[in-house]
Amino acid sequence: MSVAVSENNITSAVASTIEANLNAAGAALRKEAFDSFQKLGLPAAKAEEYKFTPISRVLEKNFDFSKTNTGGQDVKLSDFTIPGLDADVLVFINGVFSKEASTIQSSGFTILPLHDALASNQEIAQKYFGQFADVKIDALTAWNTASWGNGVFIHIPEKKIIERAVILHHIHDTRAGQAISINRNLIVVEKNSEVSVIEKFDSLGSSPGFSNTVTEAVVYENAGLNLYSIQNDSGERHQFGLTQIHQSNFSRVNTFTFSLSGKLVRNNLHLVLDGEGIESHMYGLYLLTNDTLADNHTVVDHKKPNSFSNELYKGIMDGSSKGVFNGKIYVRPQAQKTNAFQANRNILLTDKATVNTKPQLEIWADDVKCSHGCTSGQLDEEALFYLQTRGISKETAQAMMLYAFAGEVLDSVKNPVIKNYLDQVISERLHKNF
Repeated sequence: MSVAVSENNITSAVASTIEANLNAAGAALRKEAFDSFQKLGLPAAKAEEYKFTPISRVLEKNFDFSKTNTGGQDVKLSDFTIPGLDADVLVFINGVFSKEASTIQSSGFTILPLHDALASNQEIAQKYFGQFADVKIDALTAWNTASWGNGVFIHIPEKKIIERAVILHHIHDTRAGQAISINRNLIVVEKNSEVSVIEKFDSLGSSPGFSNTVTEAVVYENAGLNLYSIQNDSGERHQFGLTQIHQSNFSRVNTFTFSLSGKLVRNNLHLVLDGEGIESHMYGLYLLTNDTLADNHTVVDHKKPNSFSNELYKGIMDGSSKGVFNGKIYVRPQAQKTNAFQANRNILLTDKATVNTKPQLEIWADDVKCSHGCTSGQLDEEALFYLQTRGISKETAQAMMLYAFAGEVLDSVKNPVIKNYLDQVISERLHKNF
């Protein structure tokens, strides 16, 4: 299969790397995705969905896709763990699954490398892989679907409550040069079951790193999924992530997205509420310094009546950083009695920091309760002055106020170990960098 000529050099460079993987597990879908990638091309400067995130230009400037990854030989997992967390651990270093660093102790459900699940004709994996992440509308999703090399398949059978969390450590080691990883995950939670999954992104070194991660999740009737994404990369980490979740009747989903560091972060989060009695909560917090860019695009699609969704994203921007939030809520004609709420709130600490926010509602039903809104501003000077009159330094007072602002998102985390870890990281960041 030859690579089509593209006016975008980076699209052609990426297409050349994709071809080596087209005959791997899921070959038919890979080839379909590759065709879509060639037609779409990586987002141009004027692409509406990426107008504030110049991802193609950044990739072309910082990465050589003809080179292979280096490093990853002496990574210490202890540097990146969440202290005290009881979890099954899967480790991916520069995108490659590390069996030696991973520990799986729980039983009664399936955790397999996704490639093995598809190659061994696991029925559930074959049924749902690639069914929800649409390769026809987003080039980076098509890129992932065509060329992913590693990932995990998690299948929770009926009536199984998984007490231990499952954590996926995505570690980039760029001490010896650039790192590029393309990973794919599939999570299936069957009726009356529940699981918590954490994706944690960390980096070593100062060379550029890029990750493209797609996670598809299927949540059956009366099942629960808690899904965390903790992005705390140092250095030059650039990442794209799509999480696509499909919910059935009376299911419960809580998503938490914490963008705490990195160079360029693009998070796409799509929830399809395809049933009645569904409850969905989406929480996000981005703390940005220097010239970091974090772009959160969310979609909540209400397809059936009598369901509830609530979305709260907050951002703190310092230096010349940029935050982006684009949240869409769709309420279909059949989705009467829908309750859907969305809020995005931001604090800008410098004149150079910016935020672009665009909440959107599209409603085709008439018996609903829906609202959306966004705010952007600075710290309350009167409150800051009041704290200083009580003997608190300006820096400490500012950190206290910012912590209180972030606390509304942090309070939504119910796992005490994860909450304590995030509390410490966020508190240290606010006192050190803001």
